Amino acid sequence: MRLLIVRHGDPDYEHDTLTEKGWREAELLSERLSKLNVKEFYVSPLGRAKDTASLTLQKMNREANECLWLREFDTKIDRPDCPDRKSIAWDWLPEDWTREEEFFRRDLWATQQAMRGGLAPGAHEGNGVRVQKKPDGGVGAEYAWVVSNFDALLAEHGYVREGDIYRVAQANRDTLVFFCHFGLECVLLSHLMNVSPMILWHHTCAAPTSVTTVYTEERRPGVASFRVCGFGDTSHLYAGGESPAFSGRFCETYACDEERHD
Repeated sequence: MRLLIVRHGDPDYEHDTLTEKGWREAELLSERLSKLNVKEFYVSPLGRAKDTASLTLQKMNREANECLWLREFDTKIDRPDCPDRKSIAWDWLPEDWTREEEFFRRDLWATQQAMRGGLAPGAHEGNGVRVQKKPDGGVGAEYAWVVSNFDALLAEHGYVREGDIYRVAQANRDTLVFFCHFGLECVLLSHLMNVSPMILWHHTCAAPTSVTTVYTEERRPGVASFRVCGFGDTSHLYAGGESPAFSGRFCETYACDEERHD
């Protein structure tokens, strides 16, 4: 089975839609995805993800399953250098989070004080979306809520989580496409890779409309794992003469005032 995780196009966060550039990116993305044989589409309920998906879905005369757990992973914490305001849990200065060895551990990253006190983005029920009720418990509980829903979906498609691998209930070569967000993408990938999401949040960046490709590998009968064979691919943008957007990145050199510092 193949999973395609797609970040939304260049965002207009204020209006939760796409910029003019973002719409151009979404059009080029649709030319790429509409050529594929896709079993199912899944989309975040946020406007920028739904708008990105819309052009592909129109071309293919398809609909996407809206999943609340695919919304951006926007739990809020007290970041050490910003005590006067809440920050998203995965936006830390490198010199702060790397001091704590626990953040590199998949079993300990969410036990740190800032993560335990994290605030969830709101209620996670309703809108006709099949979800599990999220328990209280900070960022770790939000993470568990997302990945449990993700695993439930994978089980519907034949791959059942057992420990750190997946039991193959029904092997297949289906393609599933997820239109979502960078922070959420890292949550899904960290779960499949059995690593702390802090590593992916801070050491990778998927550009708008980039496509991350993950395949199953079944090296022994009935036992599968997921392997990333392409991360943040924007070849469809280059093919259309469109440069990737800078959204999600920080300045390459501090002296550059045209790129964001924080």
